[in-house]
Amino acid sequence: MRSRPFLVHALSPLHAGTGHAAELVDLPTARMRSTGIPILPGSSIKGVLRDARREEAGEDEARQARVEAVFGPPPEDSSAHAGALVVGDARLVALPVRTFRGTFAWATSPLLLALAARDLEEEGRSAPAVPALGPGRRALVTDGSLCLHQDHLYLEDLDLPARTSPELGEWARLLAPLASPGADIFSPRLALVDDETMSFLCETATQVDARVRLDPATRTVAPRALWLEESLPPETLLIGLLNAERSRRQGTEMTPEEVLDLGLPREEVVQLGGKATTGHGRCRLIPIPGGSDGQA
Repeated sequence: MRSRPFLVHALSPLHAGTGHAAELVDLPTARMRSTGIPILPGSSIKGVLRDARREEAGEDEARQARVEAVFGPPPEDSSAHAGALVVGDARLVALPVRTFRGTFAWATSPLLLALAARDLEEEGRSAPAVPALGPGRRALVTDGSLCLHQDHLYLEDLDLPARTSPELGEWARLLAPLASPGADIFSPRLALVDDETMSFLCETATQVDARVRLDPATRTVAPRALWLEESLPPETLLIGLLNAERSRRQGTEMTPEEVLDLGLPREEVVQLGGKATTGHGRCRLIPIPGGSDGQA
């Protein structure tokens, strides 16, 4: 098996819904059950990639056969063979949060970076070390940070003592070319907070919109048609992992590397999650280069 990590960069609000919930927010975003970390389900990503590759293949039967080898056959023939590509859930790695200085920061935490490092190392590359924060609620920023104010980082209404960290700069150098190609707005805004503060931000720094449905006759809100909808804000970064094996489709031979190259051959802008007609879900999907693919 071979693996390749990828980055999801939200360009508009991203709503990966879980259905209705018996909470204040009627339509929350998807989260890991054990940690509360926001995720984008791999099934959503795989469906979008499948549609894109089918469209590119057009009427070419040989190319369509390769698409089926990678993503699996259509539902009516689902027992023929399994697809060779496994798309994992994309998990939050950095959340944009409003700051007193610098407009906003990409907030992350030791847990988020440790999980991201695990995915990166699946590909046989070395990930930067996770910076040590020490006890208590505090923060680290990069050299030249735009968000640091008198040795403090102000996130929304949080006041955190902060200092610069060369180790965090290593993560900035890794992610900045992916998250901010061209002019680097990422590195001076990356901030590391403790895991407890990050859990609080995952609950309070997401985007919550009030939505209504109008009665077409009266042009007023229809009865019981007011709800709250949660999304990840624009500039959110998530990381996921593609895993590939050899093609299982009879007559279509493909190596794991060829499966990965067809599944996500390049950076592309796609629509992920729900609420597309309201402008939600426009994302950059970016394969993370470097290293030799891990093999099992």
